[in-house]
Amino acid sequence: MASPPDTSKTIKLERYNSYIRKVNSTKLLNASSKLLFRATLLIALVLVFFFTFNYPPLSDTTSHHFHTHSHFLTSAFGGGGAWERQVRHSATPRRPNGFTVLVTGAAGFVGSHCSLALKKRGDGVLGLDNFNNYYDPSLKRARQDLLSQHQIFIVEGDLNDGPLLSKLFDVVPITHILHLAAQAGVRYAMQNPQSYIKSNIAGFVNLLEVSKTANPQPSIVWASSSSVYGLNTENPFSELHRTDQPASLYAATKKAGEEIAHTYNHIYGLSLTGLRFFTVYGPWGRPDMAYFFFTKDILHGKTIDVYQTQDGKEVARDFTYIDDIVKGCVGALDTAEKSTGSGGKKKGPAQLRIYNLGNTSPVPVGKLVTILENLLTTKAKKHVIKMPRNGDVPYTHANVTLAYRDFGYKPVTDLSTGLRKFVKWYVRYYGIQPRLKKENRIDNEQPDDSA
Repeated sequence: MASPPDTSKTIKLERYNSYIRKVNSTKLLNASSKLLFRATLLIALVLVFFFTFNYPPLSDTTSHHFHTHSHFLTSAFGGGGAWERQVRHSATPRRPNGFTVLVTGAAGFVGSHCSLALKKRGDGVLGLDNFNNYYDPSLKRARQDLLSQHQIFIVEGDLNDGPLLSKLFDVVPITHILHLAAQAGVRYAMQNPQSYIKSNIAGFVNLLEVSKTANPQPSIVWASSSSVYGLNTENPFSELHRTDQPASLYAATKKAGEEIAHTYNHIYGLSLTGLRFFTVYGPWGRPDMAYFFFTKDILHGKTIDVYQTQDGKEVARDFTYIDDIVKGCVGALDTAEKSTGSGGKKKGPAQLRIYNLGNTSPVPVGKLVTILENLLTTKAKKHVIKMPRNGDVPYTHANVTLAYRDFGYKPVTDLSTGLRKFVKWYVRYYGIQPRLKKENRIDNEQPDDSA
């Protein structure tokens, strides 16, 4: 009987091959694991590097919000290149020795008009606005569109965003600041007092903090208010009169701004000019102002409240047309001396000024209503009531002697002329169909350049 074949060698060979396959599989798995680990580590390092340089940690959630927003602005368009080109294009002067002006509140009433005036004469203008909803933001967006047509770029950001302000100074050499951003309105302060502190005080301080460290420091013209005269009874209001009795929180924040300006001028050598505006009105104006909502309510047949003083006298205001205010702002910029500090250190005395910008002709509110009635050919439904104790003052009257002496400020627009221009803009902007011949003449006139 034949012996069975010897399979021991075959078995050993199969075991050896199986062992080799396991070894190779283990090596491949180890190599793959190492490669995956290295790839993961590399991706993690890239992400850490990106977020470290683009989103550095801040001290609190509020500043984190603003910082993230400002970095979005600078990095949203290919690492910030397109955004920076917009900033530079808008801020570059087109005339010899032209200014590069940062206008805060550029989408606001006075800010938009001043931006247009500066741009049209060849200055570089860069806007800053947070587009808050104190009144209808669509009006601010419409002003923004108007400025954009004139190659004026508005950065959407907040005064309290220090990194954003610093970024603007890094991108363009700002020579002047026209600081018009503020929380406006006397009555609203009773509803939301913190908004006044945040904007009119904290925001102003933040702007000055960034400005003091700039090299060179800019010259600053900023908006105070006639409200600082408060309970002053001397007329007309002079810059030499007392301003330590504010009648509203709004007035108190504006007075605080004047004192803060003095401090930064004294310590850091910043050139600062404050302008006390007296009841500014005109096309593209603020809907919270009496002439504006009177026009709206008269056209809609609604009753308007006409205030009298507690002793039965008419309330009067020194209504100042926007074009006159713009000339005053530009005059203040043109005569502003250079700041004397560098890198936060004062090197000599610096200019510090305060001026009234008014019309010098107080008009009773009742006459304002009569003028509007004639322009709108509609009788107003008036409700005459006593002025509430909400911080409003009964009478304002500007002495502008100093502004005339120093930069030739001279208002030329009377209330009837100014309101006619406002009504012409109003019916056109809101698409109100004119019904009578007088309204047709108003609506068919050519728009002002400033509108």
